[in-house]
Amino acid sequence: MIDTGNTAWLLMSAALVMLMTPGLAFFYGGMSRAKSVLNMMLMSFGSIAVVSVLWVAVGHSLTYAPGHGPLELFIGGFDYVGLSSIITEVDEEGGYPLLVDAGFQMMFAVITVALISGAIADRAKFGAWLLFVPVWALMVYFPVAHWVWGEGWIARLHEFTGLPEVIDFAGGTAVHITAGAAALALVIVLGRRKGFGSGPMRPHNLPFVLLGAALLWFGWFGFNGGSAYGANEEAALALVNTQAATAAATAAWMLVERLRDGKVSALGFASGAIAGLVSVTPAAANVTPIGATAVGALSGAVCAYAISWKFKFKYDDALDVVGIHMVGGLVGCLALGFLASSAVPGEGAVGLAFGGGAGLLVAQAVSVLAVMSYTFVVTWGLAKVVDLIIGFRIAEEVETNGLDHELHAESAYAFDELDGSEPEAVSPSTPPGGETVPSRTGT
Repeated sequence: MIDTGNTAWLLMSAALVMLMTPGLAFFYGGMSRAKSVLNMMLMSFGSIAVVSVLWVAVGHSLTYAPGHGPLELFIGGFDYVGLSSIITEVDEEGGYPLLVDAGFQMMFAVITVALISGAIADRAKFGAWLLFVPVWALMVYFPVAHWVWGEGWIARLHEFTGLPEVIDFAGGTAVHITAGAAALALVIVLGRRKGFGSGPMRPHNLPFVLLGAALLWFGWFGFNGGSAYGANEEAALALVNTQAATAAATAAWMLVERLRDGKVSALGFASGAIAGLVSVTPAAANVTPIGATAVGALSGAVCAYAISWKFKFKYDDALDVVGIHMVGGLVGCLALGFLASSAVPGEGAVGLAFGGGAGLLVAQAVSVLAVMSYTFVVTWGLAKVVDLIIGFRIAEEVETNGLDHELHAESAYAFDELDGSEPEAVSPSTPPGGETVPSRTGT
């Protein structure tokens, strides 16, 4: 029997998560420079096309189908290839068609890959990106998602070690830490943008950034709430926790900005919101609303400082994927070791703050380190191979002229149609009117 309530909620959640990738395109597009905004947005939209087809073909199967022998700890099998075998199947416990689950998880795979693109803004060949995307999904996302949510070794770590079960409700490791670690590997291989560190590379359209953040925030209720796999009290808790953590993170980020810089910026508000959404993702159903507020506030403050590490360590993470997604994912996953509560409706171990001992914290740390290390090493190697085959980085002349014109023969803004000529460049820090635009240097 199909439970129509659960099925409807999963269908709606899948649509909400789908909306997040176009939202990410606006978020990243607004943060990039005007001459490369279309390229940046197309990297997200290109991920939708490539990963969706790959997920139907083999992705869902390699992630969730039963594996074979010892390999089942690392990768799924081929029973669901093409999805034909599950068209009429229904989950006995949840009462939803398995095909709905496949569609819901497809959207997770899409946005995970798209998240990486922000780190390499302004300097990657679009063709190289489209080659990198499917191979990375095959070699990193599908295996790691299987480890965490399939019958992989992270999901079964408690069987081998006696530690509590690892908690990752909606993707702190499989989504955000993989995206952040992959971003770090890519920026090391591709190198820094021309002019990085010598002058500001400011967001060209802050309204785009706020629009993208709003769409991501909206879609995240499906991302976390849908991970309850039912219209139930666990979904309700995930929804409330998502809002509480995100609001607390924006407040914490703005406070850090005010104390550090003397001003609060629109970009800081948007970035704080994403940091909160990231950090609550693994913890959404395993902490109380007060716990979620604490997780969000901690991530907002930590990530506000983490984005500056790229200047100290000289890696050019253009749109702060490492500082927000990897660091935010780490905060959320490890915070569970302290704040996981027995008062929540779902099952799970209890954290140190509630008398649960250090076992959960150890289990969370093991999963985080394993996913981060595996992702970084494999991504670095894959990026090197792509670079050797076709070259990953664009020519310096293309970077100077802008990727939109050189790679796509298009422009986001047809200034020349307004007065017949290109307008003179205006200082990004002092626009007409003389008011200083608050922005984060180096993005």
